[in-house]
Amino acid sequence: MRSLILLLSFLCLVNCKDDTTSETESTTTGSSSYTISFENAVHHEAEITATFKGLKSGEATFRMSRSSPGRYAIHEFAKNVYNVKVTDGKGNVLETTRPDPYSWNVNNHDGTIIVNYTLYANHGDGTYAQIDETHAHLNMPATFMYAPRLENDSFNIEFKPREDFNWKIATQLKFVEGTTYSAENLQYFMDSPTEISDHMVRSFEVDGQKVNFALHHNGTAEEFDAYFENVKKTILQQKAVFGELPTFDYGEYTFLGCYIPNATGDGMEHRNSTIVTSTRSLADGADRNIGTVSHEFFHCWNVERIRPESLEPFNFEAANMSGELWFAEGFTSYYDDLTLTRAGLIAQEDYIKGLTGTFNYVWNSPGRQFFNPIEMSYQAPFVDAARSVDDINRDNTFISYYSYGSMLGLALDLSLRTENLNLDDYMTLVWNTYGKTETYYTIADLQQTLNDYASAEFGDQFFNNYIYKSGMPDFETLFKTVGVRLQQNIAQPAFGLRLKNQMITSNTLVGSGAYAAGLEKGDKLLKIDGVALNETSDINKILGTVKPNQTVDVVFERFGKQRTVKLTLDADTSYAISSLDDLSEGEKANREAWLGAK
Repeated sequence: MRSLILLLSFLCLVNCKDDTTSETESTTTGSSSYTISFENAVHHEAEITATFKGLKSGEATFRMSRSSPGRYAIHEFAKNVYNVKVTDGKGNVLETTRPDPYSWNVNNHDGTIIVNYTLYANHGDGTYAQIDETHAHLNMPATFMYAPRLENDSFNIEFKPREDFNWKIATQLKFVEGTTYSAENLQYFMDSPTEISDHMVRSFEVDGQKVNFALHHNGTAEEFDAYFENVKKTILQQKAVFGELPTFDYGEYTFLGCYIPNATGDGMEHRNSTIVTSTRSLADGADRNIGTVSHEFFHCWNVERIRPESLEPFNFEAANMSGELWFAEGFTSYYDDLTLTRAGLIAQEDYIKGLTGTFNYVWNSPGRQFFNPIEMSYQAPFVDAARSVDDINRDNTFISYYSYGSMLGLALDLSLRTENLNLDDYMTLVWNTYGKTETYYTIADLQQTLNDYASAEFGDQFFNNYIYKSGMPDFETLFKTVGVRLQQNIAQPAFGLRLKNQMITSNTLVGSGAYAAGLEKGDKLLKIDGVALNETSDINKILGTVKPNQTVDVVFERFGKQRTVKLTLDADTSYAISSLDDLSEGEKANREAWLGAK
């Protein structure tokens, strides 16, 4: 056989045209390999060598990503790259051109390009990278260049941990040997954050698979042991929703935790791992940190495998927009504290009371008159850790798709329970239909699945009123079924302004008396109803005798000039959510089915 191959190769060299050579090159298997070291960690630098092999002749491009899996906005990672030096496979220096701020073009290479560069990294969260003497916290898009032509070929990386710091490696990448790991393609490589530090690891097995928690923190092993017991309870309650864990690649799932003062609070889901970061230690904030654990682990079903069609394949060169985030992020948020309540980590009464803040934020927001939940999801590239210097009107136009979707999840769950159904079983049907098969879904698919589960009348009514439109469900009736009271005290006035040192600190809300009076962010209030204000004034006391719809004079300063307007006070439309004192047997049973352990 080998002789025949040599003969065919010789004939091809003699007779084939130039375009045949191009075809042969295009079928050559390429690869991307990296080494990364941290000699100058004290100054937040890494030294990286990227080797791109199997490139076709002609101009080749390598670049930094502009976005990161789990985020939807643009993040210009190229801004932290410098000392870029490029050679071919023989060590010849290659000159580069820059077609844009995040790409390099190279000609006259020999099919191999070797790029050496320095990365500055000092933001430890789910999007960026952080390198210092405590750890190398690496989000791949923020760290590694890539060659787009090799996106479907193999990726290998050799980490060079600081042995003097006792650094170890935690990642979802496939272990090869020593400190070398691999990924089958660009999508998996970029989706595989890595924590290199002197971390502790706890693990437990569930149905033949292992769940690991690699925690970089300054606390004790005993604190971690106690915390990990609560992590286990959380995982098992979420597994109970779907009846099973996903099938993890290589049989493992890993939490990459950094609970250290130099980190930034965040959580970011990935296919078989998640980043969870916090400035709070386990001693000071374990009960808050585990909320992020709950959210991110639920994502291994909802988002990572029950995945919107709009996010596949993930585009590393542009913002990623999805109209399904009210479901992907929002329904996941609904399960955050619900899971912790079912696991016994939040008391049922506290969970019910804790709904109040999000409930008021969503249903009292003027944003619903501008965008429905789908359109709120479209805003993600502008709000998801996106930065801008110009003023924005989000107070009036935007409701977080996390919060909006969470309230819609609550509404759908309680509504289904009036039909002797529930959201858990709906999510399981979505999982079996789209998640296990890894068939990407659309909004129409979610609606059809709800129709199949509950009836076309039920599903169409919910989507037509609350997803395609911005209606508010009848929560008062829904809450009563589980022994919860929803009230408004509209006899009280609402001033409706956020103040700090007499200064209005946010845009006045559309429809409010303050908005109608022409008050605006940046105005300094001097008098209300004839009473002079100072930095310690209590506005509520000053207005204690005023009733809704009553008009008061407001003296304020804007651009150095005093003005006076008449302000008609609104009724307080905020909601109070509390448990009924005496629950009927039916209400007790309904609540236990909703909030009790599964």
